[in-house]
Amino acid sequence: MKEKHINILEVKNLSKYFYTSKGLFGKQHSAVKAVDDVSFSIAKGETLGLVGESGCGKTTAGRTILRLYEPTKGQIIFDGTDITKVRMKPYRKKMQMIFQDPYASLNPRMTVGDIIGEPIDIHKLAKGDEKKDRIYHLLELVGLSKEHANRYPHEFSGGQRQRVGIARALAVQPEFIVCDEPISALDVSIQAQIVNMLEDLQNSLGLTYLFIAHDLSMVKHISNRVGVMYLGKLVELAPSDELYDKPAHPYTQALLSAIPIADPKVSKERKRIILEGDVPSPIDPPSGCRFRTRCPYATKICQEVQPEFKEISPGHMCACHLYDK
Repeated sequence: MKEKHINILEVKNLSKYFYTSKGLFGKQHSAVKAVDDVSFSIAKGETLGLVGESGCGKTTAGRTILRLYEPTKGQIIFDGTDITKVRMKPYRKKMQMIFQDPYASLNPRMTVGDIIGEPIDIHKLAKGDEKKDRIYHLLELVGLSKEHANRYPHEFSGGQRQRVGIARALAVQPEFIVCDEPISALDVSIQAQIVNMLEDLQNSLGLTYLFIAHDLSMVKHISNRVGVMYLGKLVELAPSDELYDKPAHPYTQALLSAIPIADPKVSKERKRIILEGDVPSPIDPPSGCRFRTRCPYATKICQEVQPEFKEISPGHMCACHLYDK
């Protein structure tokens, strides 16, 4: 009997616009459409990778899902509840974030013990010795020791600081974590250690991840499914192996062609897809398909009609007129 996957998160038509002002009275003039009509779901225990160029809206999507940014429109359904319409404090325990920059995300005036203990205090989860034991346990869980609790962030390396950030996210025993490029600011030698640790924590604690990253090879390693964003839109979503073996969208094909291959012979024979032009402004995106200004297959319909994000094979979604029937 096939196992039924239960979605812990459903994002429906989510948009986040940042409005610019003009004139003395701050009249709304135009909007930066950072995330525009994005829909996807994540099953319990799954890791969904989210990739794309800088400025495509990955981080904004993650922050909006946690309501660190208020959504402009759309629904964010977590465990059956639309959290766009409720107080977020009870859900902060269930939904956490690991930030990209381990230097900026930790308060330099607080000890590591205080940093990890702060969310425990906010949610009144433990006091006294129980709280101290919990902090020590969390430090050991992320590969640090209890002696580190009395030190300050500046005494740690980048990898160790990110471990502190992960311990802080785990302090409230969350179910879902947005990993916002958690390895991009770290040395290559440390990145694999952090990713392997995140996988071990997922297996032992039953966590669900939205893993945002630039490194496509690392995303393939950790993700069950991968979504590709371009200029605020989700253009492709598929199981990890299928997306890498059979990329459907021209943008995904170009991204994957840029991944370095260690074998010089294979690398030399592989065709590299070079995208022409620059990424258009999200304030004034192109009509129709947003990728058409850089797409080698663009036709008249791409200029006139926005492609529908639809299933092109079982579990494989794509927004491209090449797959119109």
